[in-house]
Amino acid sequence: MIDRDTVEHVARLARLALTEEERERFAEQLGRILEYADRLSALPLDDVPPTSHALPMTNVLRDDAVAPSLPRDEVLAQAPARRDGFFVVPRVFDEG
Repeated sequence: MIDRDTVEHVARLARLALTEEERERFAEQLGRILEYADRLSALPLDDVPPTSHALPMTNVLRDDAVAPSLPRDEVLAQAPARRDGFFVVPRVFDEG
């Protein structure tokens, strides 16, 4: 079972503000998800090969090839903040 402190910790990492009702509800829901995962891990799957998809898939992405792009100065001109040729973004976590 997941406790409310764990839910609060995960919410803080995701930068979510939860109400007390949401903490209780998510603790219950996440607990049920983990219980179900435990049930799945108990299945006899030793003879089942690992898969990432139930159906065969092919790579639908293009080849990774070098191509011309926009000039750096033109792109950085659109940035609200920049320093030394890079975008400056707000810090997400104040912790080290």
